Amino acid sequence: MSDEENKFPGENNTGHFWDDDLRELDNEPPTWWTIGFHASWIFVIVYTLLYPSWPMIDTHFKGLLGWTSIAEYKEDLKSIESVRAPYENKIKDMSAADILADDNLSKYVTASGKVLFGDNCSACHGAGGQGNVGFPVLADDDWLYGGTITDIETSINVGRQGIMPGHAAMLDDEKIDALSTSIFEGKAVENASYTEAGCIGCHGADGKGLSFMGSANLVDGIYRFTAADQLSSIKHTIKYGVNNPADSQSRIAVMPAFGGAKLSDTEIKKLAVYVHKLGGGQ
Repeated sequence: MSDEENKFPGENNTGHFWDDDLRELDNEPPTWWTIGFHASWIFVIVYTLLYPSWPMIDTHFKGLLGWTSIAEYKEDLKSIESVRAPYENKIKDMSAADILADDNLSKYVTASGKVLFGDNCSACHGAGGQGNVGFPVLADDDWLYGGTITDIETSINVGRQGIMPGHAAMLDDEKIDALSTSIFEGKAVENASYTEAGCIGCHGADGKGLSFMGSANLVDGIYRFTAADQLSSIKHTIKYGVNNPADSQSRIAVMPAFGGAKLSDTEIKKLAVYVHKLGGGQ
């Protein structure tokens, strides 16, 4: 377009106009933008030459530096393990009780045990050991199998699976209701059915349970199977029992064993110390 036809002569425009004065200019981009543009494609070329990038038929271009994320991970892991080594070497030959008694080792094990707890225990027992529906609290002082560091270590190592028979065939509904109410009120041993049904054999003459059997304390108001209607929950347990394979309505209460191939002896000791220090260890 000649300058005579251009409505804006001397202006660096393309000669395209809309609505009389709206036009397209033909200026060079700013210098900073040009520098950035060229720097970006140069960076891409250098990066793809130095690091793994282009796919090939059976492999990929591995980069001039030979860098891999796996190699970097192993290098970082090696540096972390070198820091942990003095502690790990010590606790390997110590008992969980000795670790708990050593303040420095106990702090170290608590930190690493938190990760183990999150990976293996928190799904059932909660992130802080507060328990979930159907699973015991680990942060109180009520333990079915004892709360000493040795008891806790044994529970983690070999697992726990108690058993309680259902009493629906032995006690009628009236007696079950009465016994449930007595347990709910903390007066289990005062009910005649407590002895008649043989509860005394597992829960003891005082109703406080026997830790070597994993039988519950029936007089402390703390329940293995919590519910909004706790009295009805107690009745259900008395009627159908716990871990009774012959009754589909029986309570299921099984803790798997973590010893053997699942966790190492050192990891089990760490977990035992961590659980003990949650606040409920004896």
